[in-house]
This record gives sequence, C-alpha cells and structure tokens, in this order.
Amino acid sequence: MTSFDSSPTLSVWRALLALAVVFVMLATTGWTAVQHQRGPGEPLTAAFSAWERGRIGARHLPDPTGPAKTLAAFFASLRSWEQSQLAHRYPLAVGNLNGAPVTLRYRANRIALAQARTIEEGRMRDSRLSSDGRQLASRRMHRYESLLSGDRQILAFDPSGQGRVAEVHGNLDRAQRVSLVVPGVDTNVLTFERSDRWYSATAGMAESLYSAERKADPGTRTAVIAWADYTSPAGVGVDAAIGKLAEDGAVRLTALAAALPGRSRISLFCHSYGSVVCGVAAHALPSRVTDVAVAGSPGMRVENAAQLGTRAHVWAMRDRDDWIQDVPYLAVGGLGHGADPVTRAFGARVLSAAGAAGHAGYFEPGTESLDNFADIGVGSYRAVTCADAAGSCRSGIAYDGETMAG
Repeated sequence: MTSFDSSPTLSVWRALLALAVVFVMLATTGWTAVQHQRGPGEPLTAAFSAWERGRIGARHLPDPTGPAKTLAAFFASLRSWEQSQLAHRYPLAVGNLNGAPVTLRYRANRIALAQARTIEEGRMRDSRLSSDGRQLASRRMHRYESLLSGDRQILAFDPSGQGRVAEVHGNLDRAQRVSLVVPGVDTNVLTFERSDRWYSATAGMAESLYSAERKADPGTRTAVIAWADYTSPAGVGVDAAIGKLAEDGAVRLTALAAALPGRSRISLFCHSYGSVVCGVAAHALPSRVTDVAVAGSPGMRVENAAQLGTRAHVWAMRDRDDWIQDVPYLAVGGLGHGADPVTRAFGARVLSAAGAAGHAGYFEPGTESLDNFADIGVGSYRAVTCADAAGSCRSGIAYDGETMAG
C-alpha cells in the first residue's frame, strides 16, 4: 500500500480541512454572521447616471469615474454658486466624487443624508413591507439622523445595499498628517457606530485615534478618516476567506489616497479583514503613504512584507487573546490570506498591543496599541513601543534626518 503521509496532496487537504474547521469555529466565537438585507435599490448608480446626463450652463459634466485631477480641475473652474448648485442638484453624486472639494462633499452628503432619512421614514410606515423591513427602515433612519447631528463631516455616503460611509475628524485641507482607519468584516452604515463598545466600531476607532494623535503631538495638524466606504464581507463565509471584496476595496482605497487634498503624509490603520484590503492595495498606494499598520490581521495576501511592493513602513500587532491567531495563516486554492504579519519571518515592525483585549480592543483609550497608532500617525517613531524589549521595531527608520539604530 502506498503511503501519502508526506505527500503535497495530503498537505493541501490538511490545510483545507484546517481552514474549514477554523471558519466553523469562528462562526460561534469570532466573526458574527448577519443576515443579508436588501436595501432600497441602488441610489448611487442612479445618481451617477443623472450626473452623466447633466450640464452646468452649457457645459457637460465630467465623467464621475474619471481621474480625481480632472474632476478637481473641473470644480476649480466653477464659481462658488455653481458648485453649490451642483451639490443641491446631484447631492449623492457630488458627495462621492474624489476630486470634488471636501467641504463641498460634506455639504452634498448632508443633503443626501437628509433625503435618505426621508425615504426611510416613509418605509417605516409602508404596510407593504414586513415588520422586519419596517424595523430595518427605522434603524437606518436613526443612523442617518445620527450622521446628520452636529457638525459631522461626512466625506462619502452611499445608502445602496448595506450602505457605505466615511467621516473626517479634523481639517482635511490643512492637515499635515492624515490617518485612514480601514475596518474589517460586517462593516456597513448600520455598524459604522455603536452605542455599546463604541471603540470597536469604525466611528469610535477614528474618534479615539484622532484624540490620541492630538495628545501625542498637539503641534501637528492631523486629520483622521473613518473609512467604511467599501463593501466588506458579511459574517463568516467564502467572502471572508477569499480576496475578491478586498480587491474591490483596494481600488477604492487607493483612489481616495491619491485624491486627498494637499501634500499631507498618510498612514493606514487596518483592522482585521481591513488589513487584507490594505495588503492588496499596498503596491498601488501613492508615495505619500508612509505607514501601513495592521492589527488583528488574518493575513495580507502575501508571504512577507517585501511582497507588498510598498516603500511605506509596515507595522503589525496582535494582542494575546485575539482569536484571529487561531486562523490558519496560509493560502490554498484561493482560500486564506497568507502569512502571519506578526511573525519574524514576515518582516513587519511588530508593535506592542499591551492593554488591548480581544479582537476589537485595539483602539481603546489607555492601551499601548492606540498609543502606538497615534505615534505612527504623527510620525513620532521614536516613541512607539515594540513587542520585544530590544526595540527592534524602531531600527532603521529615517527620522528628522537621522536613522534610528533601535
């Protein structure tokens, strides 16, 4: 009888079995599956279609999918009242155009949110909907009310499907340093913020990071973007184990990074499946992206940091009781996301996550994980706390004309 104990075929099957077992386990202990709810159509697609047919005076409106520089030049050629007219006529389109002035996008998205809130109020009273449908409409309506509250700066908003949103803390036009928080699975307009466990949701993560950055370096003008503007996997399943949604998200992420105003340096802070998005995007990111930091990562779809193809500093952290460490770090037949970023062989700069608890605790105030993120966000590399006592994560970084030895 032929033995297959050491054959490559058996190794592959063992890996696939490990993946299957772990993803079943995560269904009860980690990622929480959610029901796929149908949204009220595809409003953004309709909005872009209307934009493409529109004019401002005698001029045709530019391709909404065109380069951000082209769109920026178009808006720069308009008078302020013409910009305002477009924001009121095509709010959902203008609010999602990379290249449009950010303050105009904020204004347009307030209009789009108010319109979406009115639609959901009507759906709440629509007897043709099931009770679940009316309840979902109520939840969406209250989320839109929250996003409209105060002087919140909504950079992107799309009510289509599960909904997408991005919010800015700080002055994006004047910022010297911009941080993007890229969240993981089950991210949508309803989970963008939470009343409980505030710092585990995208809005809370960004708010916490912005506060920590201002504390770390009050003299640096910073801005933080809570970027829930991609379609993430909904719970456990094939989408969470493969890279298709990460590839789509990476396109959106690189487009935003390239379109941000000014000459600010950009840092990415990528949590869970968000680190897969950042890994796929890394090679295409503009040179102004100086740092890519991942926390609780299931992998970045490469075997080592060099394969990311970026000149940015690559940082990684994981706390001791994060269940993500039980995910098999491999890639077989398209399943899995590659090597573990916190291992020495991967080659990332491994940071301390002391004080963080579980998979969603990295942005909690008072943790070394948040302090490290803030120090990276303001460029204070000397201040970061490494996972090892030797401080190896700081070595070799050019800082104020010097190269740190450790």
